[in-house]
Amino acid sequence: MVDAGNFQWVQHFEQCLYRLSLSSKRMNKRSLKGGKMRIFKIAFVTMVFSICFFDASSYGADVANIGVVSFQKILEKSDAGKKAMAEINKRGKEMEASLKKKGEEIDAIKEKLEREALVMSKEMREQKEREIRISINDFKTLKNKYTDDFKQHEERLVRDIQKEVIEIVTEMGKKEGFLVIFEKLEAGVLYSPDTIDITDRLIQRYNTIFSKKASKEK
Repeated sequence: MVDAGNFQWVQHFEQCLYRLSLSSKRMNKRSLKGGKMRIFKIAFVTMVFSICFFDASSYGADVANIGVVSFQKILEKSDAGKKAMAEINKRGKEMEASLKKKGEEIDAIKEKLEREALVMSKEMREQKEREIRISINDFKTLKNKYTDDFKQHEERLVRDIQKEVIEIVTEMGKKEGFLVIFEKLEAGVLYSPDTIDITDRLIQRYNTIFSKKASKEK
């Protein structure tokens, strides 16, 4: 039976969230099942570090006001992150349905050929086999196209969230006098007290901005 890709989109997105916190390496494997994606995590961390550190230099080093945030938690818990996950899930299901239909059509042609092969002429059988090969190639081309489209859509959604989060982190860093704000896992923070974790407050602020933005777009 033709492999329709076995899309597991929710699991795939959760794996991407997990990879966000562990690695920023470029993934090149082109597979729809648990497909890898390039995420711009390094840019996020670097910008948070540089913006907050240098803007906070005027606050003085006698009081080290340090904060940590979890970008993974922001993606999982914020309204914007949940919307992105829903969009990815919807896009994945549409692609899955399309590939499944194509795969079933090819299977039907193959089964018909197997049933009627003995009564077909050699020329007819070769023609049907050629049609099947063409259909399989078309299936593979479509699957690769869906892989590329999905990765680009996914990267765009995450990149948009990163940009908005950086703006909020910068605003909080300036207003509240932070010396530096670290991305919790990417920065290699092994321990930090809950008192310096500003993720929940950031999410609350992000949700407010996201809600106002959504209202204006209606």
